[in-house]
Amino acid sequence: MSQLAPIICDNGTGYSKVGFAGNSDPSFVFPTAITTRGPAAQPSRNGPSLPSKPGHLASKRGVEDLDFFIGDEAVANAQTPGYGINYPIRHGQIENWDHMERYWEQTIFKYLRAEPEDHYFLLTEPPLNPPENREQTAEIFFESFNIKGLYIAVQAVLALAASWSSGKVSDRTLTGTVIDSGDGVTHVIPCAEGYVIGSAIKHIPIAGRDITQFVLNLLRERGELANVPPEEHLKVAGKIKENYSYVCQDIVKEFRKYDQEPYKYFARYEGEHAATGRKYELDVGYERFLAPEIFFNPEIYSSDFLTPLPEIVDSVIQQSPIDVRRGLYKNIVLSGGSTMFQHFGQRLKRDLKQIVDRRLEASAIASGSQARSSGIDVEVISHKRQRYAVWFGGSLLASLPEFYSFCHTKAQYDEIGPSICRRYQIFGSAT
Repeated sequence: MSQLAPIICDNGTGYSKVGFAGNSDPSFVFPTAITTRGPAAQPSRNGPSLPSKPGHLASKRGVEDLDFFIGDEAVANAQTPGYGINYPIRHGQIENWDHMERYWEQTIFKYLRAEPEDHYFLLTEPPLNPPENREQTAEIFFESFNIKGLYIAVQAVLALAASWSSGKVSDRTLTGTVIDSGDGVTHVIPCAEGYVIGSAIKHIPIAGRDITQFVLNLLRERGELANVPPEEHLKVAGKIKENYSYVCQDIVKEFRKYDQEPYKYFARYEGEHAATGRKYELDVGYERFLAPEIFFNPEIYSSDFLTPLPEIVDSVIQQSPIDVRRGLYKNIVLSGGSTMFQHFGQRLKRDLKQIVDRRLEASAIASGSQARSSGIDVEVISHKRQRYAVWFGGSLLASLPEFYSFCHTKAQYDEIGPSICRRYQIFGSAT
């Protein structure tokens, strides 16, 4: 009997991507949000709250328990009296397991219209995800949904696999540095032969949400939002970030170009109010190149975090074992929506190459020109599947015939329990 295609489910802080293995794009992309009866959950000010234990919905089915919306419907119903919107994932990690279970339930039954008992599942997790979280996830999927088998993959490894679709990649390797920048957080993750080097991972508190907020601040300062209704502000900033922004090579030259020929470089954004249909227009100026610049000059946005992205990538690789460093410089892979800016890869490569060359020059001078390095290849890989790289990597690996042998099955779970899911084999032989 032929197997049904495994289901790939990549739940991110901002958006979830779900679909079937073998496809090039996810079937559904919608916000990781759930609107339930009662008030919205308030994020605690003292850091992340402790995750609540899953309460297996099957044991307490009630009518009010089924009264919830997920994704775009959740956002649309957020203002309905008696309902509150919740975001079960914060900084990549699940915080509210009851909400997450309901979210998965509607994802499978309402969106994918699949019978979970007939499918294997590939889920993704952020780097350094606690093993307890993996156990909770397995418990929900095996106990509540009774799935056939489960594989939980680290997002960075899947992003490396997705980069194989790029023309620049000659050998299919799982060694490389992944820059994964989504909506809520940016990670720089070194991987050697499919294993994440956990001690060298760095988190950067700048991602898509911050860029949107920065564009909004710039537009407000210039007074461009005077004609735009307040409820449309965030949406306009998001559209401008997505459609007009690009990475420049030199910020001073770019300012000069805009000042000399504003008619040539300033763009015109036209929109209309969703409810009233009233049209409005605004000029898009310096925001075009300043938006992604906060990765390379973070001080223009916030005084809390000041280290540019190329320096962080360099320090991550320098903290990795010396025998994999060349491989990590040679295969820097971009992943996630916030790396989609035009020329992002070229600027990152240029700045990183300058840092590496300066270090090699300083070391040559220190040795009295006795030892000269043959140089280090720095390569940043961009590809067409970058936006959904993690999902696409999962789709690639789950469509391999050996995928099933790497999964934990329902029978193994029943025999050993949730602790079996603390460890998964790496797709080493799949490359």
